[in-house]
Amino acid sequence: MAAGTRIAVLRERASGETRVSATPETVRKLIGLGAQLAVESGAGSSASIADADYLAAGAEIGTAEQVLAGADIVFGIQGPDPSLLGPVRPGAWIVAGLDPFGQHGRVEAYAASGLEALAMEFMPRITRAQSMDILSSQSNLAGYKAVLVAANIYGRAFPMMMTAAGTVSAAKAFIMGVGVAGLQAIATARRLGAQVSATDVRSATKEQILSLGAKPIFVENVAGIEGEGSGGYATEMSEEYRRAQAELVSSHLAKQDIVVTTALIPGRAAPRLISDAQIATMKPGSVIFDLAAPQGGNVEGCVADEVVERHGVRIVGYSNTPAHLPADASALFARNLFNFLSAFWDKEQGKPVLDEEIGNAIRLTQGGKVVHERLLA
Repeated sequence: MAAGTRIAVLRERASGETRVSATPETVRKLIGLGAQLAVESGAGSSASIADADYLAAGAEIGTAEQVLAGADIVFGIQGPDPSLLGPVRPGAWIVAGLDPFGQHGRVEAYAASGLEALAMEFMPRITRAQSMDILSSQSNLAGYKAVLVAANIYGRAFPMMMTAAGTVSAAKAFIMGVGVAGLQAIATARRLGAQVSATDVRSATKEQILSLGAKPIFVENVAGIEGEGSGGYATEMSEEYRRAQAELVSSHLAKQDIVVTTALIPGRAAPRLISDAQIATMKPGSVIFDLAAPQGGNVEGCVADEVVERHGVRIVGYSNTPAHLPADASALFARNLFNFLSAFWDKEQGKPVLDEEIGNAIRLTQGGKVVHERLLA
C-alpha cells in the first residue's frame, strides 16, 4: 500500500442485499485521512445514494474493474466474489462481513489469491472496538425492524386504547434474548405501547430489562443462569436450567401476542427456543419474528423470508433483516468501517497498520494461507 491508499467500494451482488459499505459522509472522512476512494457505479442506489452524491464527496465512479484496479483495500457489506478481485494490488485487504464459517470456500479463495481477508464480524467485544462492531450496529436496527414487521402483521393494535366504543387491550410482547437486538426490540415494543416481558440466559440482563420498563422472565435458583460466555455472547445452559426454563417459557408463551427471538452465536446453528408444541399453545393471530432465521431459526418451522402459519400463529424471519432498512443500516456499517480504518491510520505511511490484538482477532488470511485459529480448528 503506497501513500494515497486506494479504497474500492463495490456494489453488493448477494440476493436481497440493499446496503452499501461507504456513504458520502465516510467517503469524505476517508479522503480526509489521505485515501483515494473509488465507488462502483450504482453501489448506493438501493440505499438511496446516487453516484452524483459520491462524486460530490470526492470519490471517482466506475465499473467494478475500474474501481478495483490497483486497490489496496476493498470494502464490502458481504465478502466480494474472489473472481472479481483480479485487478487489486497483491496483498490487498478485503474488509467486510465475511461469514467465515458459512463461506469457507470463499475465504480459501482469498488466501489462494494472496489477499488479506479481515472479517469485521470477528471484531473483539472490547471497549475500544465498540465503534467498529458491525454486529452491534446492524443488530440494533434488526431488533427495531422485527417489532415493526410483527406489529404490521398482527391483526390488532399494540397500545391500550380507551374509546367511546370500549377499551382495546394492550398487546403482550415477549422478547427472547437480550443482546443488542433484544434490547432494541424491548424499547421499540414499549414505545408502541405493548406490555413487554423478556428473558435471557444471562442473569446480568435482568437489570437491563427492568431499566427499559419490561418484566424479566427468569427461572430462579437453578444452576445454569449465569450463561455469560467469552466475548459477551451467551453460552449453552445447564440441562436442569434448560428444563426449568422451558417450563416457565411455555406457560408464559401461551399468553403472548408478539414474540421476538434473537438467540444467535456466530458460527453455530441457531439454538431452538420454541417448539411446534409450544406454538400450538399460543393464541391464534399471534406473531413470532425469528431474528435467527438465517442460521436455521430459533423457532421450529421457521422458513427464512417466508411467513409460515402453524396452529394459527404466523412465524416470520428475514434472512437479512438490516437490509430492510438500507439507508440507516448502510450509514452505521460505513461508520464502523471508517472508525476501524481511522483508528489504525498511520499518517507517515499513508495507510492503516493493525495492532496485534485486533489484527489477530479479525484476520482470516495472510501470505497465501488461512491463518485464523477458529478456522484452522
